Amino acid sequence: MSSTSDIPVAGTGPGNTAPDAAATFDEYEDRPVPASARKSLFAVSSVWLGFPMILTCAVFGGMIVYSLGFWPGMAAIAVGNLILMAYVGLLSYQAGRTGENFALMAARTFGATGYRIPAAFLTTVVIGWFAFQTGLTGSTLEASMGWNATVIALIAGVGYVAATLLGIRALTVIGVIAAPLYLVLGVLAIADASSAPGAGEFTSYAGGAGATALTFGAAVTLVVALFADSGTMTADFTRWSVNGKQAFLAAFSAFPVGNTIALTIGGIIVAMGAGDDPATNGGGFLGILIDNGGVLVPIAIAFVFINLGSVCTHCLYNGAVGWSELTGIKMRVLTVALGAVGVALAVAGIWQHFEDWLNLLGVVVPPLGAVLIVDQVLPRTKRHASADSPVAWRATSFVAWGGGAVAALVTHYVAPVLCVVAVGILVSGVLAALLSRRSSVPAATAPTSAEDTTSAPV
Repeated sequence: MSSTSDIPVAGTGPGNTAPDAAATFDEYEDRPVPASARKSLFAVSSVWLGFPMILTCAVFGGMIVYSLGFWPGMAAIAVGNLILMAYVGLLSYQAGRTGENFALMAARTFGATGYRIPAAFLTTVVIGWFAFQTGLTGSTLEASMGWNATVIALIAGVGYVAATLLGIRALTVIGVIAAPLYLVLGVLAIADASSAPGAGEFTSYAGGAGATALTFGAAVTLVVALFADSGTMTADFTRWSVNGKQAFLAAFSAFPVGNTIALTIGGIIVAMGAGDDPATNGGGFLGILIDNGGVLVPIAIAFVFINLGSVCTHCLYNGAVGWSELTGIKMRVLTVALGAVGVALAVAGIWQHFEDWLNLLGVVVPPLGAVLIVDQVLPRTKRHASADSPVAWRATSFVAWGGGAVAALVTHYVAPVLCVVAVGILVSGVLAALLSRRSSVPAATAPTSAEDTTSAPV
């Protein structure tokens, strides 16, 4: 596989100062993003920053604090985000260095044919999340405004598909809007909640879940599992970075920065006693905004579409890019096709049965990412990455992934008090390192990118 600097780009030859229209809208589904198409740190960071700053995180942040109390809850949020920072950050670094999307990265580690299994698995899971969040848009506005959930899910789904058709540019714009809007409305909700008696002592909140409380390890697992799928597929976003360092920083804007803010706001809402049924609704603050009436009502409605739309467009983009590489069909064609499937599932109400399965599948995803990191990023083992090797299957990579996934699932059922995600990552990482040293697969030279040493726009 060629270096990103070796790939010709339309409109960048002698006498041309800018790429042509076709290159401008090229999503590079089946090849690395060339140097001429890379984007600024601000643009790529905006893609990731707006992703975790969503109502779902406020809900789960509130649940964690409701279970553990304020300070232990904050500690669980911090630990979970540090794990995500290392996990997503290292995968992002590799993507920025090579310009490769998730499927292309997987081909290096799992083989020219074998990569289709993990790539198809993850790209299908994220479409499930697209359907879930689209359905959630309808149910959220039905609960808060009394609107028809089916009609809203259909309208929202069509809008989310249309936005995703614009590609990475749309994700940047959505992130620029979604992140500050979440922060402003979250602060307004906290300000409103602070007027309640005893709200000022929220840091002393000891939790209220009782016997049903999450353990510390389970809370950390919840934080990581929220973005285990798209976090593993971060390359689809961060391959647009100028180099590996900027890709890491773009991921850093989400983990720990954006995700910590989103979860903490939900935790504070519950600790102040403002959460509506925190056992199930956590720190969701939409009701607080709507109850204030006036101009906050239309703003809150727009917030739901923008906020959940951020998740939906990211997930649909992941799925479309992945299946495009697998099938050879253009990303935008698949955006419409996969989007139609997701919207149909949302409108039919089937999405309501997805959450437990999707969360369970999320347990087996981080071990996959750990294998990629050990094989391609860590200095002592990345020499074994074999995208340029004729090997169709790398059995050692599947063994490492399977070992970590089994360990995570066993821990999930037998010892849920532990951090399931950390167990899976650790086991698969150790297995990958040990098996890589014994592998007889010929080493391949991973593509390097001159952009790592080039000054970059910010």
